[in-house]
Amino acid sequence: MLDFNNIDIENIARNWFTDFNDLISSNQSLEHALNIFHEDSHWRDLVSLTGDIITFSEIKSFYNDLIKFSHISQAKNFKIDQNRTPPREVMRAGENVIEIIFSFKVSKGLGEGVLRLRPSSEEPKKFKCWSISTSLRDIEIKNKKEKISSVRDFKAPNWLDIRNFESSYSDREPTVLVVGCGQAGLSIASRLKQLNIDTLVIDKHERIGDNWRKRYHSLTLHNQTQVNHLPYMPFPKTWPTYIPKDKLAGWFEYYVESLELNVWKNTEFISAEFLDDKENWNVKVKKSNGDIKQLKPKHIIMAIGVSSIPQMPKIDGIENFHGEKVHSGFFKSGKLYENKNVLVFGTGTSAHDVSQDLYSNGANVTMVQRSPTMIVNLEPSAQLPYELYQEGPSTEDCDLIAISSPLSVLKKTHQLLTQKSKKIDYELLKKLEEIGLRLDYGEDGTGWQFKYLTRGGGYYFNVGASNLIADKKIKLIQFSDIEKFNSDGIQLNSENYSFDSFVFATGYKGQEFMVEKLFGKRVASKVGKIWNFDIKKQELNNMFVKTKQKGLWFIAGSLAQCRIFSKYLSYQILDDLKK
Repeated sequence: MLDFNNIDIENIARNWFTDFNDLISSNQSLEHALNIFHEDSHWRDLVSLTGDIITFSEIKSFYNDLIKFSHISQAKNFKIDQNRTPPREVMRAGENVIEIIFSFKVSKGLGEGVLRLRPSSEEPKKFKCWSISTSLRDIEIKNKKEKISSVRDFKAPNWLDIRNFESSYSDREPTVLVVGCGQAGLSIASRLKQLNIDTLVIDKHERIGDNWRKRYHSLTLHNQTQVNHLPYMPFPKTWPTYIPKDKLAGWFEYYVESLELNVWKNTEFISAEFLDDKENWNVKVKKSNGDIKQLKPKHIIMAIGVSSIPQMPKIDGIENFHGEKVHSGFFKSGKLYENKNVLVFGTGTSAHDVSQDLYSNGANVTMVQRSPTMIVNLEPSAQLPYELYQEGPSTEDCDLIAISSPLSVLKKTHQLLTQKSKKIDYELLKKLEEIGLRLDYGEDGTGWQFKYLTRGGGYYFNVGASNLIADKKIKLIQFSDIEKFNSDGIQLNSENYSFDSFVFATGYKGQEFMVEKLFGKRVASKVGKIWNFDIKKQELNNMFVKTKQKGLWFIAGSLAQCRIFSKYLSYQILDDLKK
């Protein structure tokens, strides 16, 4: 094994970029490419060369595309970025590699990326590319300079007057309409604002942040604050490690005012039709007073999240139960259920949180497991994927590194993290299996993050509920063991058990359902699947990128995902508007 301490990492990186610049500028052969790329190498591009978010694997397969798109985008001057984290040895997906943050130029502006070099098996002292990512960092914009006068006009509109007028849209149509005012909607609206693209955000709730504020009483974020910043305005360093829902909701309100985003509250998106001849949408929205208003934006961005429309399961005989039936999306607090018997369907995050809330408020809780679940202790196991943000680089550098891994490498990374978390959490997992909980570790052992990216759930970060289940303080039964539903509960093992309420923590309908409801079957069929992976592109389906329906875009995910990918979505919309 090569001793990385006895090599000049920076010199190796410089020499590699010299060879790479020669490769893309001189139409050199595949043989030359194989001299600096491993055969199993990967290239992930985020809008900079291809104008798309796409991953390529195996240099023999993507060499021609790399050369073609390098010429089209006029990519040149790839070099170590001396203003970023210096080249260093790191462990990625179980491999010791040299990791370099670099910069380059394209016709649109400036690019950035991450290169990972691994020793050649034939020549251990020769380093070849294992993976390279290329991202569009800054785009050239001709910003209008604000005219500043030292003379006050006491009759002129003040800042608030101007803001109210701008957000009323009484004199114009928005160029972009964003539907949803959560982290996805606010992230993309802030990016478009900085690109001088006139953007209106609409949200059905009464207050900005209500998508978090109105969720169950005990909710806090399950990943740490340093990972969760929104664009341009990081959270204060004094904030708690795990942000409470109401604190986050309040920040959303402050964020909108500080960045001067145009938001209509109490406004529901009803329907939209794309007018091909005019190349804009005809959108109907409903205000709180019942008035229907029409808008004609060129682009619509759906930012209502992966989990938007509650999914009530079809269960034979469930109608026999005459007690309360409520979806977890409408569950507020366990305080209303003291001394009551509650049956919670599901064993994912919401089911655990609701059950723990109920138990803490004196309810008698039984959980129903319908499918295997992944259990991960909140600390340290659930935080393992975010260890990068503790390594020392800035948030900007960490974001770039985080998105630089191609899908296959990312899978390997999460397989290793899952194995590690299983060892750390062994005692808890053993107890849970002993009381009958069926455990799962994701497809091919890829863990909770891939569960989120493929199905939007199926896991739980343990903040105490798992311990209550292991100690039988929260009871557990398997759905398959329920023999029938009665007017006052269930029959299990030939005995009747009474319940006051059923809570269904059974997830949410996919975004395809929402698209068909709002845009019609033709558009839904045209767009196709949303979320989960497009195996050919090795990226999420129709997320953060142009869809087959002109002018329709989607953004969703965690705060970190929305912060990072909103930039690339905004650049694509700007590019489309220029055509």
